Amino acid sequence: MRMMARILFVLTASLMLWGCAGTVDTANLGAEDRFKYAMELFNDETWDQAINEFQAITLQFPGNEVVDDAQYYLGLCRVNRKEYLLAANEFSQLIRNYTTSKLVPDAQYQLAECYYELSPAFSLDQRYTKKAIEEFQAFVDLFPADEKVPDVEKKIRELNEKLAQKEFNSAVIYERLEFYTASLNYYGSVMELYHDTPYASKASYNKIKILIQKSRIPEAETEIANFLAKYPESENYKEISELSVQIKNGQLISGK
Repeated sequence: MRMMARILFVLTASLMLWGCAGTVDTANLGAEDRFKYAMELFNDETWDQAINEFQAITLQFPGNEVVDDAQYYLGLCRVNRKEYLLAANEFSQLIRNYTTSKLVPDAQYQLAECYYELSPAFSLDQRYTKKAIEEFQAFVDLFPADEKVPDVEKKIRELNEKLAQKEFNSAVIYERLEFYTASLNYYGSVMELYHDTPYASKASYNKIKILIQKSRIPEAETEIANFLAKYPESENYKEISELSVQIKNGQLISGK
C-alpha cells in the first residue's frame, strides 16, 4: 500500500510539474518575445489563447513594430474561427490605424474575403455581397499590380452575377404576378447595373416579350435593336431577329 501511494504521489507531482512547464508567464515578456509566443499558439491552432496574446500585444505595446503584425494575426485567428464580422473589424483597424504597414494590402484582401464568406444565397439580403464587392474593388484600385488582382476580379464578377440574379428573379416574380410596370423596371435595372452579366441579355429578352404582349410596339422595336446590337451570342438571338422582321413587315401591330 505504501509503495502504491508513493507511485501515485510521484505521478501526481510529475503531472503538476509538466503542467507548470507548459504554462508560459507572459506578464514580463517584451513585445517581440510575446509575439513569438503568440505565433506558437497560432501555429498550434490554439485560437482562443492566441487571440488573448495578440490582443494583449496591441494594448500593451502600441508603438512597437510588431503591433501591426499582432493586429493582422488577430484577424486571421478570427477567420480561422469563422468569426468573419469580428475578423473584418480587426483587419479594418489595421488598415485604419497602421496605414504605412506592409500588411495593409493583405489586410485589405482579407477584409474583402470576410464579406465574401458572409455573402449568402442570391434570394437573401445581399448587404454583405455589396460590401464584399466594395472592398474587393478598393483592393484593385489601391493595389492594381498585386498578384491577387485576377482572383479578386473573378470574385467581383461572381458577386455581381449574384446581385443580378436577385434583381432578375424579382422581375420574374413581378411578371408572374402581372405587375408589368414593376417587372419592366426591374428588367431595366438588371440591364443597366449588371450589363456585363449573363442576366442582362435574359432581362432584355423578357422585356421585349412583355412590351409585345402589351402592344407597346415602338418600345419593343427600340429594345429589339438594343438586344441585337449587344447580345449577338444569345441563344434567343434568332427569335428576336425574327420579331424584328415581323415588326418591320407590320405583322405585330396592336398585339397581332
